[in-house]
Amino acid sequence: MNKDYYKILGVAKNAPEEEIKKAYRKLAHQHHPDKKGGNAEEFKAINEAYQVLSNKEKRAQYDKFGRVFDGSTSSPQGGPNPFSGFGFDVNFDPGMFEGMEGSDIFEAFFEGMGIKNRRRTYERGADLEFTVSITLEEAFTGVAKIVPTSRFTVCKDCAGQGSDQKAGTTQCATCSGQGEVRETRRGFFGNSVHVKQCSACMGTGTIPNKKCAACAGDGRVKEKTNISFTVMAGIEDGQIIKISGAGDKGARGAAAGDAYVRIGVEKNKAFERRGADIITKKEISALDILLGKKLDITSIGNDTYSFDIPESTPISDAIRIAGAGMPRLGSKSRGDLYVKLVIVKPKKLSTKAKGLLEDLKKELE
Repeated sequence: MNKDYYKILGVAKNAPEEEIKKAYRKLAHQHHPDKKGGNAEEFKAINEAYQVLSNKEKRAQYDKFGRVFDGSTSSPQGGPNPFSGFGFDVNFDPGMFEGMEGSDIFEAFFEGMGIKNRRRTYERGADLEFTVSITLEEAFTGVAKIVPTSRFTVCKDCAGQGSDQKAGTTQCATCSGQGEVRETRRGFFGNSVHVKQCSACMGTGTIPNKKCAACAGDGRVKEKTNISFTVMAGIEDGQIIKISGAGDKGARGAAAGDAYVRIGVEKNKAFERRGADIITKKEISALDILLGKKLDITSIGNDTYSFDIPESTPISDAIRIAGAGMPRLGSKSRGDLYVKLVIVKPKKLSTKAKGLLEDLKKELE
């Protein structure tokens, strides 16, 4: 039964070359047998489909007859196949490597050519995430914070090695102390040498003669601890602080993960924040305006500023006091303070006060 190469790659029969190439790269990376959940048979079928559909002549034969009759080992350009020495036919396309740097299939190919990329032993610890709320005043001044948490830390009994130090260790017989093993595999690019972490010693090259009783050989223990950090002045709501190395400790001496703290700045009743600027209200009387009285306002930093109401300025316009707002994160400069004036009517007027206001009204008419 003929295979449906278009269905294997998940493309239409009129799909352009670029779409076929893109589908191949995605599926090859997904089903590569070296990846978790990979499938060797699926990977082989994907490679076979791409060999045919990526070559114009072979694709034309396949579309017409449902199979390919060309079994030569020549490249699409007519020259010798640069991979014919591996003992199989492949249409080499340099574009196949685009976006595959760092992938297992990319590394396996170059490892087979003698270019080795040594794998790390033990994965670093997990990252941790927290949300911490602070007041607007704390965002103005900056503040030191402590977050209690439970995380993996270095086992003190074995100093993170996972073994009883007195009992010592023995060289791993599986990898001869190298921490990695080589496997020769036949794949799309021919026979390749695949280097992977030794599963017997987990990449350390040694086997503990006696596991640490406190951590069961993991080199780390879970415990309640605190994470300390500083919130810089000017931080805004929703910004994230990265604390390097404050996450879970990795197993058997591996590096620790990081901690990420999302800052939530609480709303303030007296001040509304807009970036580095803040807005506040000031209650005044109509006489304050008429008499041109100098007014005082206290900003978020508890500093007092004096200001006049500019002539011909509509009362609805906020008055700007430059440099009296929030600090800008990582800068010595500050935003501005905007004061909205609110005219307050006196609760009660005496007969004398009413008379004076009547006289004032006649004066202004």
